[in-house]
Parts: sequence; structure tokens; C-alpha cells
Amino acid sequence: MLAETICSAVSAAGLGIAAVTAYRKRFMAAARITAYALVPVGLVMTGVVEWLTGIVFNPTVWIGFGLLGLAWLILATTRAVERRSLGGAGGPAKKAKAGPSPEAVAPAASKPSLGTPAPAPADDFSDIEAILKKHGI
Repeated sequence: MLAETICSAVSAAGLGIAAVTAYRKRFMAAARITAYALVPVGLVMTGVVEWLTGIVFNPTVWIGFGLLGLAWLILATTRAVERRSLGGAGGPAKKAKAGPSPEAVAPAASKPSLGTPAPAPADDFSDIEAILKKHGI
């Protein structure tokens, strides 16, 4: 009952502000304010406010939210512990590979894709030097 009264008062105040704004010949702003002012009354009439107040003031709902949070915390903790133990000596460790495996490369792959670096061109800075000389630097 209190939430519905507050929503009605907010809507009435918003409609009053919209009327003053329309009196000042700002009709577009007044129309927007009117739209926003009608939202709380619409929420009361559809029953959303009653549903929300039933959730907020119901202790069983808060206990349910607490249990959901506890479940999430337990799941996150167990995943963190499991990841940490997989990397240590306590459990089966995953094999770390130094480079790409030959099975992962296509059969007709070229040399650079196999992991050998391509040789750098010899005149790498000649183009840059020419541009700098052209600009007098």
C-alpha cells in the first residue's frame, strides 16, 4: 500500500512538472516528462510494484538469494582449487608443449608455418633513410 502511494505521488509530481514545462512552450520536453511520469502508475496498475514489494519484504526470498550466492561461491572455489591442483604435483598434470605439433599443421603447409622464422630482408632501413633524407631529417 505504501509503495503504491509513493508511485502515485511521484506520478502526480511529474505531471505537474510536465504542465509547467508545457506552459513555458516546451512541448516536446513536456511530452517526455509526461511519459516518464506515467510509468510508476502503469507499474502499480499492472501489479509489478506489488510483486516487487512481495519479493523485497519476504525473508524466504532473501534466504533463497543467499543460498544461490553460497552455491555460486562453492562452485567457484572448487573450480579454482581444481585448476591449481592440476598444475601441481598432487594430480595429473597437463603436458606443456614448446612449439606447434606437426599434427596441427596441414600436410601441404609452407616452411614459415612450420615454425621456422623467415629471414629478414637486408635493406630493411634503406626505404626509411630515403624518406628521412627527402624531408631533410
